[in-house]
Amino acid sequence: MSPLNLEHRRIAVTGAFGTLGRSVAALLAARGARLALIDRAAAPGNLPAGLADAVLLGGVDLADETACHAAMAQAASRLGGLDGLVNIAGGFAWETLEGGNLATWQRLFAMNLQTAVVASRAALPHLLDAWPASAAAIVNVGALAAARNAGTGMGAYAASKAGVAKLTEAMAEEFKDRGLRVNAVLPSILDTPANRADMPQAEFDRWVRPEALARVVAFLLSAEADAVTGVSLPVAGRV
Repeated sequence: MSPLNLEHRRIAVTGAFGTLGRSVAALLAARGARLALIDRAAAPGNLPAGLADAVLLGGVDLADETACHAAMAQAASRLGGLDGLVNIAGGFAWETLEGGNLATWQRLFAMNLQTAVVASRAALPHLLDAWPASAAAIVNVGALAAARNAGTGMGAYAASKAGVAKLTEAMAEEFKDRGLRVNAVLPSILDTPANRADMPQAEFDRWVRPEALARVVAFLLSAEADAVTGVSLPVAGRV
């Protein structure tokens, strides 16, 4: 069996009903994982056929501890445990410091950082439960803007995603001897319909396709990456 195979792995994915979430879920399912798909949005009725057996948990406020703990407990119960977590839930807003307001900073920190903290805390008892018989992994989705110079209007977004990178490092250190690896991916611009609409003059082929980022996420969840933890991996395409 290929070490990239995820057969029998039980993985929760937050932000699972968006463009990236769907791509990640489809690839993980194709590699044999059993999935719980969690999102603030309602569960869609048009998921790919390969996700027919996934546990769908919509309407979950991932920044709320009570709601997230309940959802993660339900996911673990229905899957028989958890071996992995992918924190995709998040959002973006462009706003200058001078012309913006504090509410945007608070909203992006809640969407990008607080959701990762709360979901990770909710999943921890389940992820640690099987050690030392088996190991588990968390993959957080950060942003390349947190690692490179943040441009005008990117302050709140880049700062919140920088928090995701530091959360990743701290968690990796905390759990490195307890069978839990924690890594992050830092994509540049994802090639999504929304981004194409916002930047119609851009060279779309330079961006990162969601399917390409999904393959990196799957690698970090797999046994092939069993010696990798605490890494924030740039996935820049040709940006």
